[in-house]
Amino acid sequence: MTTTDTVLLIILTTLLSIWVVLGIALAIAGLRLIASVRRTVAKAESVIDSVESAAEVFKNTEGRLALFKLIRNIVKVTKKARRNHK
Repeated sequence: MTTTDTVLLIILTTLLSIWVVLGIALAIAGLRLIASVRRTVAKAESVIDSVESAAEVFKNTEGRLALFKLIRNIVKVTKKARRNHK
């Protein structure tokens, strides 16, 4: 092997190793990002469920007996949530 071949081989090997290390680092960062997005989506689903249940409580509370209807709806939602968690 000539000196030119040796220098070219060293340069290419160095570039390839840098590329592999960067690829591994990017893959790890991507996996962490995906895990973070999954946690965020799970929290968002939880918030949506709680907002839906809150909206359900206030849905039928119009009229004269609004306070009693509100309490009745809260009790219904609580019972429904307990049944769904069992």
